[in-house]
Amino acid sequence: MTESSQPEQDDVVPLLEPRDGLPEVVTTGEALDLAIAALAAGSGPVAVDAERASGFRYGQRAFLVQLRREGAGTVLIDPVTCPDLSELDAALAPAEIVLHAAGQDLPCLAELGYRPRALFDTELAGRLLGYPRVGLAALVEEVLGLRLAKGHGAEDWSTRPLPAEWLRYAALDVEVLVDLRDALARQLEEQGKTEWARQEFAAVLAAKPPGPRTDPWRRTSGIHRVRTRRGLAVVRELWQERDAIARRRDVSPGRVLPDAAIVEAARAVPATADELTAIPGFTGRGARRHVRNWMAAVSRARAKPETALPPPSAPAADGPPPTHRWAERDPAAARRLTAVRAAVAALSESRSLPAENLLHPDAVRRLAWKPPEPPAPDAIAGQLAGYGARPWQVELTAAPIASALLSLEEAEET
Repeated sequence: MTESSQPEQDDVVPLLEPRDGLPEVVTTGEALDLAIAALAAGSGPVAVDAERASGFRYGQRAFLVQLRREGAGTVLIDPVTCPDLSELDAALAPAEIVLHAAGQDLPCLAELGYRPRALFDTELAGRLLGYPRVGLAALVEEVLGLRLAKGHGAEDWSTRPLPAEWLRYAALDVEVLVDLRDALARQLEEQGKTEWARQEFAAVLAAKPPGPRTDPWRRTSGIHRVRTRRGLAVVRELWQERDAIARRRDVSPGRVLPDAAIVEAARAVPATADELTAIPGFTGRGARRHVRNWMAAVSRARAKPETALPPPSAPAADGPPPTHRWAERDPAAARRLTAVRAAVAALSESRSLPAENLLHPDAVRRLAWKPPEPPAPDAIAGQLAGYGARPWQVELTAAPIASALLSLEEAEET
């Protein structure tokens, strides 16, 4: 963005209070019906946000839903006492919904029965426009010249009653979201990127929920320090035991037992409860209350035969191997990857947007690993579309990538 499109620092105005005052939280069916009626009678896009309790509760469900629409004002809904938003979903079906980083909130809204049909994602719009900082506060300040109050996004939103200061923060998050949407929409039009944004927003709405991860326990922080298969078995058993306890207690797994404790137990493979509780991380009150569970998990790992121990690395995923192995495993593919990345990087710079938004890195890797033969533009376009690239991305990248691969082939033949 040019400096002239950004407000001067002295022009930034702090946004401290909702313009209509802080609304009461909707906690009853009757109040919800009134709120839905007001939102349905409003006009224009609907600003939406949700607050979760990540790091405190198990899962990613919403503990507060905020909405704002012209003519209706701001509505704060407590989904603990109002867990069914299907009537809201029906009432707002024709409306465009404005979310920031929609992929984070759409799943928890869907759990409540609210599934928007039309979307404008302000974070994604900011990326397409080339803004270097695309957090909500940063965009609001750069585009609108307003400074949001300091965030409470990392609080435990399952707390009841919710403090007024937190509610004020939540209300302000949707206060100017439609204004931001309108300003970004104008800039998208000016840069000729409106259709790009439309396709990206539609892709976000159409995205299917991710399936379960293979061996999710392998994401334990610090697991690279576990050098034996027996130790990996300890990680797996402790992770699964912790997950079951966390789910049952509705507590974030890290609050039941930290990853560091799991890794140290896997490195030591303790034989007794005394040895286990001597390991840092198992000495806290929260961890000690489940010592029998932890010891049973370690004992299961110790008792497993060699044939039942997990392999040193995760099973190969569908697709090419990690790129750091390409130079050794397939030098030609490594050279193709360099060429394709360079072509995408040049395009992204000329179009003023991040390379990962021009073409997803996974599509780049897959194409470079096994390109069509010959690497003609039409063939590359079909392959990119098969990897989920949107039409605008295919249109921009297929020919330059084909040119880069053909030039590489010619250079290697001479």
